[in-house]
Amino acid sequence: MFDLMEMDKTIEFRGEKFPAWHGSPFDRGSADSWYSRGQDPHYWPEGTYKGTRKESADMSLKELRAYYSGYAYNEQYGDKKCWY
Repeated sequence: MFDLMEMDKTIEFRGEKFPAWHGSPFDRGSADSWYSRGQDPHYWPEGTYKGTRKESADMSLKELRAYYSGYAYNEQYGDKKCWY
């Protein structure tokens, strides 16, 4: 079951607050950066790997902005997965 408390999680980046629940566009952008994947805007409205993945063609400009901001956030403040 999806944790409703998780839905309230936000992160402020560059003066803007973004929803950052697990599976959100911001979360997925930061995860793609963490795993050194290229940018591929998407998210999971029901939580990561639950329900149907929403692709970039079906995302609003606000959702796309959140994805790219999540990617940039991890590039600036985050780390990268160590594969060895």
